[in-house]
Amino acid sequence: MRRGIVSVGALALVVAGCAGPQQQPPASPSPQAQVTEEEVAGIEDADVEDGGTMIVTYEDAQSPEAVRGRELVQDNTLLEDLAAGINESLILPRDVALLGSECGEANAFWDSSEDSVTICYEDADEALRTFTDDGVADPTTAMLNAETATFYHEVGHMVISLYDLPATGREEDVADQLAAYVLLQPGDDGKPDPESVQAVKDFARTFQALGEQRGELGAEDFADPHSLDETRVYNLQCWIYGADPDGSAELVGEGGLPQDRADGCEHEWERLDNAWSQLLDPYLRS
Repeated sequence: MRRGIVSVGALALVVAGCAGPQQQPPASPSPQAQVTEEEVAGIEDADVEDGGTMIVTYEDAQSPEAVRGRELVQDNTLLEDLAAGINESLILPRDVALLGSECGEANAFWDSSEDSVTICYEDADEALRTFTDDGVADPTTAMLNAETATFYHEVGHMVISLYDLPATGREEDVADQLAAYVLLQPGDDGKPDPESVQAVKDFARTFQALGEQRGELGAEDFADPHSLDETRVYNLQCWIYGADPDGSAELVGEGGLPQDRADGCEHEWERLDNAWSQLLDPYLRS
């Protein structure tokens, strides 16, 4: 059974904008940003045809890192639970593979030519080592949290590709937004689920660790399609804070999110939430 994150039943609803054991629909967008009925009606039938399933496959592992990562992911039924959530919430136009794989590096990726999301075993192994070195009380749960958020980042790429969604920014940043959108939706109490919030925090910690391990910045770092690791940390912290300023006030201040950025995070989150709610609405199961 999955630990440290929402249950399978909640995962089935989380993409629809409801995380945690108690859910409510996301707030209606402002009239100025509302998708019109004509626009929704204009979506081609093929775009929302219910003809696909996310299918899990665990591939073989050989290296010590990959073997450890495979055991961690498979023993905790991580991929099965994540696929179940997608299958119960999203209308897929065709089958999508969710692969656990040995990649030779800590990574995860969406392959549009193969309609597949790959979670690399080495990524789980590296995340576990990061949280173990940090002295986290339950590093396995923290690893599962980070890999769950990593999966939803790749789902961001997946939905942009499958549904031909517009992305008015660097796609890697937009995919980070989707992961935050899924995990930070409010429950009936108006607050994001604490375990889901922790998943975003653990996701951010993996980028912080990468930044700490990196040497001097060069041209390739600045030209990379991903934002700098430190930038991704601050973005994720901003969205956590914006989704629940009172509950996440500890993120702001010395050593954390600068106050100047924090002042705009609630508005930043509202715009993110509104945009993804509209983009995904035509592809959600009733």
